[in-house]
Amino acid sequence: MSIVASPKEPISTQLTRRFSPYSFDPARTVGAADLMALFEAARWAASSYNAQPWRYIVGVKGRSQQAWQSIHDALVPANQAWAHQAPVLAVGLIRRDFEHNGKPNVAAEHDLGAASASLSFEATHRGLSVHQMIGFDAQKVRDRFDIGDLQPFTALAIGYAGGPAPSEELAERDRKPRVRKPLDELVIGGGF
Repeated sequence: MSIVASPKEPISTQLTRRFSPYSFDPARTVGAADLMALFEAARWAASSYNAQPWRYIVGVKGRSQQAWQSIHDALVPANQAWAHQAPVLAVGLIRRDFEHNGKPNVAAEHDLGAASASLSFEATHRGLSVHQMIGFDAQKVRDRFDIGDLQPFTALAIGYAGGPAPSEELAERDRKPRVRKPLDELVIGGGF
């Protein structure tokens, strides 16, 4: 189902094949070994002062159904419309202060992004897809999970791309060519 990217320069196939689908195959589960490997990849992401300020809440259909349902219920309706097909839902959380000195960690969001990117590349390597979402209600996550001072920041749907599209509009989004802004717009003073 995924649309392979067409970069201007040769890059890793894990990057060209990475895809954020709106349609997941509801009949295919994600094995425990694969799921552990995804979060192991996240664990090894770089972070400021090696603080690893990210945490994940993970819900798996049929194995941790209550957590899965709580995460699904926290998604905005537009994301619920397609994410219900994903066998795994997760929430990425951040710790805003460094544990070693209590000072603010202004890199926490960046570091969660790096961890989630590592998770996504490992997923691609294993034939899985990850779709990250910002559309969820953080208070609902706080109400349903004991997360202390952690801040819910992003949600992730994980599974195998494919299956019936929840709507024609979402099917069309999955078929659209993958495009990115040109490098000269993204890199300032690159000196290439």
